[in-house]
Amino acid sequence: MQDYKFFKMNDFSDHQIARIRMLEQLCKNFDGSSLRVGIESLKENGGDKAILCQLGNQLIGYLSWYTSDEIEANINAMVHPNYRRQGVFRTLMYNAAAEIQLQGIKACRIRIPSNSIPGIDCVKHLGANFSTSEFSMNLNRFQSDRLHQSGLVLRLEEDRDFDFMVECSSQAFGDSESWTKNYFKHTREPERVTYLAVDRLTPVGMIRVNHVHMDTAVIHDFCVHPLYQGKGYGREILACLVKILLAKQYTKIRLGVVTQNERALNLYRSIGFEISAESHYYVSAIQNLIYTGQIKKGEQKKVSRCHWGK
Repeated sequence: MQDYKFFKMNDFSDHQIARIRMLEQLCKNFDGSSLRVGIESLKENGGDKAILCQLGNQLIGYLSWYTSDEIEANINAMVHPNYRRQGVFRTLMYNAAAEIQLQGIKACRIRIPSNSIPGIDCVKHLGANFSTSEFSMNLNRFQSDRLHQSGLVLRLEEDRDFDFMVECSSQAFGDSESWTKNYFKHTREPERVTYLAVDRLTPVGMIRVNHVHMDTAVIHDFCVHPLYQGKGYGREILACLVKILLAKQYTKIRLGVVTQNERALNLYRSIGFEISAESHYYVSAIQNLIYTGQIKKGEQKKVSRCHWGK
């Protein structure tokens, strides 16, 4: 009978982060996957929330989550290969779902590496449904030639830009303006910076970057207003931001793109980005995770000695 202990992560020391990195690397090596569980987003203030599982002094399970819109929670998780199929993943998910539900969030999106067979099997067993797949791309060799929109500049967002940002993003990505407003209001952390692309005083697009670590920057929410698409702005906006990041000594620059978006893929490749990994996203109602995570008859002895709290 295993004496598992589940608890919220409150220790963000270098030692604790190193333990999580070791577990991540172990799982990656064992599964032969491209697992990445968002360790750089773990912070005491304003970072992702996490639940850990230990057996004695050994870290054997991890789950982190965050929300950008208070509607859907995004989840990353992993379990030590030697302790799988023992209820650890289910209990991590159950405890996270209970906490997420208290915040009024009713759905979640679970990220699994496309080459992680154990991970995909786990989420399917929970009843989650496949939603979409996404490539992660890293900058390899910057290609800055053939830029032609000489009047375009990037400047930091100002309060007066909010309406344009909402219109540009909602029309480019197909989201409602109300959702987009809510999303922007909930993603205004100090490390997240928004640039407006302006051509001769006219805003034509926007691009954001999350400075997740001293050497790592993640580009996201990159779009050109539909009125100005097809004019070469996209490539120049991205190239301008990459120049800024390289000048600030960022050595790891990455972005994500839906696998079916060939136009965006070709654009990113033309700048020098290369595919590094593919992730599958599965969605589930929070209530379903709570239901499937409850201790089933006949399994109680196996997990009854788990502790919630620290």
